[in-house]
Order: sequence, then C-alpha cells, then structure tokens
Amino acid sequence: MSEQQVREELTKYARRAVAQGLVVGPGGNLSARFEGTMLLSPSGYALEDLEPEEWIAIDIATGETRAGSTRPSSEVLMHLYSYRVNPDIQAIVHTHPAYTIALSLVFDELPHLFPDQSALVGDIGFVPYVLPTTKLLADAVAAKVEEHTALILVNHGLVTTGKNLREAYYRTQVVEESAKVYMIAKAAGEPKVLTAEEYKEIQSLESEAYRVQLLQQLKS
Repeated sequence: MSEQQVREELTKYARRAVAQGLVVGPGGNLSARFEGTMLLSPSGYALEDLEPEEWIAIDIATGETRAGSTRPSSEVLMHLYSYRVNPDIQAIVHTHPAYTIALSLVFDELPHLFPDQSALVGDIGFVPYVLPTTKLLADAVAAKVEEHTALILVNHGLVTTGKNLREAYYRTQVVEESAKVYMIAKAAGEPKVLTAEEYKEIQSLESEAYRVQLLQQLKS
C-alpha cells in the first residue's frame, strides 16, 4: 500500500467514526504507520472534514513533522510512543464512544460477554484518568499497548490498535458494543459473563483464528 492509499484509508475511517457517533466535533484522532512514518490527524480539525492530503506525516523515530505540515493532533505523543514500543501496531484509533466512557465512570472492568469480543479484542485494559494530551497519558498508554489491543481511558475515551486500520476500527466498534451490552445488562440485573475457560475456548477456535487473519489481510 502506498502512502496515498494509507491517507485515503485514514480519511475513510475518520468519516466512519463520525458517522457512527464515535466522536463529535473536533474530538478523536487516528493514525497509521507507513514505513518509518506516522500519518496522524491534524489538530483542531473535525475528522469528517479531513481530506487525504491533510494527514500529518511525522517521523516515528525522531518525532519530526514533515516540512510544510500543519500542527498535528495534541495526542501526538500517545500515538508516537505506542508505535515505538510495539512494532506490530500499524494503526491506532482514538475515539470518544458514549457507552465506553459511561462504563468507565462506574466500572473498572469490561468482562468477556460474547464471542466477537473475545476473538477480535481479547482482554480490554483500563488506563486511570490522566490529563489528556500530556506525556503522562502517552506513557500510560504505551505501557499497556503490548499487552492489550484495546484500552479504555477512564473519563476520556478509547484507544484501539491493529495490524491495519480496518482491524483497529472494528475493535473500536466491538468494544463500544460490548460496553453498551454490559451497561444495559447491568441495569436489568447481574450479567452472565464468559468464564476464563470459555474465553480461551473461543480464542482457540480455528474458525475464529481464520476470521482474524482474514481481517488483517483483506483490503479495507
């Protein structure tokens, strides 16, 4: 995939995030790795307004922005640090999904509820509230991105990673759906969650492994 194609993919998923209510206004940020460069949303722009040429190119090793670029997202360090510590990460989606944020205000975990969550996301990590846009938040996220593909930022939002934008974005959707299901179930009673054994059984299914592999390989 060329840099231009990556830019087009970022633009597509940025617009999807807005259309599906995962961010509002100028909130949220997306990025993707292209060779040694990170392409990141610019600061102050609403994601649905971005065009392919407006994504900011930043050298992952040095943090230097390509000449002539506008200012990158204020969460630039969170993205940079995550790419540096985990070379498997090829895309990062940071959104502010309503159910996920609501869940973070009252619970400190999101247990396994259904097969898609267990197969596509795995264990979901929590990052205690840290002031957004700071090095402290970047450090807190980077400390957990090798262990988790989805991190709920308490009182803030959600970060998901993937081997491509499609995978990272699907994980965002699955986590938000999981949070919604859990909040609804909690309002009605005590949810029946999957046990650790049931979770491991799902992850060991050949059919699920194939589906995840296909998700990582298919064009978005």
